[in-house]
Amino acid sequence: MEDRNVDYRQKTDAPVLESPQDAVLQEDLEQLLQDGMVPFELLKNKTVFVTGATGLLGSQIIKALLCSNRVLGTNTRIFALVRSEQKAGQVFGGLLSRGDLQLVYGDVSKVPECAHDIDYVIHGASATSSRYFVTNPVETILTAVNGTANMLAFAKQKQAKGFLYLSSLEVYGTPSQDAGLIAESYSGYIDPLKVRSSYSEGKRMVECLCASYTAEYDVPVKIARLSQTFGAGVTYDDGRVFAEFARCALEKKDIVLHTKGQTVRSYCYTKDAVAAMLLILLKGEPGGAYNVTNMDTKISIADMAQLVCDTFDKAGIQVTFDMPDDVESFGYNPEMVIALDSTKLASLGWKPTVGLKEMFTRLAASMKPDSAAEWR
Repeated sequence: MEDRNVDYRQKTDAPVLESPQDAVLQEDLEQLLQDGMVPFELLKNKTVFVTGATGLLGSQIIKALLCSNRVLGTNTRIFALVRSEQKAGQVFGGLLSRGDLQLVYGDVSKVPECAHDIDYVIHGASATSSRYFVTNPVETILTAVNGTANMLAFAKQKQAKGFLYLSSLEVYGTPSQDAGLIAESYSGYIDPLKVRSSYSEGKRMVECLCASYTAEYDVPVKIARLSQTFGAGVTYDDGRVFAEFARCALEKKDIVLHTKGQTVRSYCYTKDAVAAMLLILLKGEPGGAYNVTNMDTKISIADMAQLVCDTFDKAGIQVTFDMPDDVESFGYNPEMVIALDSTKLASLGWKPTVGLKEMFTRLAASMKPDSAAEWR
């Protein structure tokens, strides 16, 4: 693995903004600092290593840290593990010239080579596409288990002060019908013989591996169990359902559902999720897991589709249904009701700041800036 060293201490006369091409995301990053939930002062002069750095959440964590450097003077050094120099350039652009962000080229299939001391590790590299889970289940599992084992070994080697693993609500499987709000102690049903379970079972095994590293090697691992998260910064071609709904509104096309849309979930806005993850890293209990969700956003897929139609009423779109015979090939989870309980996270001082309707208006304005005034 190549570690292309850059002197992080070099300064520019006028630091580059973290998201100059996306005003909504830039606003989010600066608002995150004003919300006051994250004790950024604990990261002063510290070094953070991030995997999944070009993904939605990894990139926004990095940009939040860079924003803290620029606004609060925290002088946090960020090392970002990336596979593609081209994609890293697209995601970070002029930030690569600022000096407080350094790219490390490689992936989690090997323990990273980095000569610098590392205070904190944030591990977000993972398969993310539902269709990929069913077409490449072996790779999904191995990336989760082997990749995380490598990063835990890296954190142990560096004697890191904290390690954050980005997990998922999918560790809860299919809850019972009377489960109610899902707390961190809950365990639902997952069929290990379904290839779609490659993602869910992989996440479960990795959580156990994380807890084991804490117990056996004293690596202070904290786990963020994320609900579906979206908002500013989601790319226009993102394949997940919330992006598809927003695209339909922007392109004035009806929303077509391939199921009855009866699955009920809770969601979280990107800015709020970034605040939660950094708070868990800095204040969470080693070996513990924390649900990350806005409990007020509990809604079915069908109702969410209708909410988008109503919110973007000028688009003149409606919800239609087209259920194919081979629906399993889409990689969808079984229909269920799964709403997470974020009370444990709230005990750290976290609270959501953006509701579901605003999540969509900010998402749309971020995806298509020239329509921002119309949709916000």
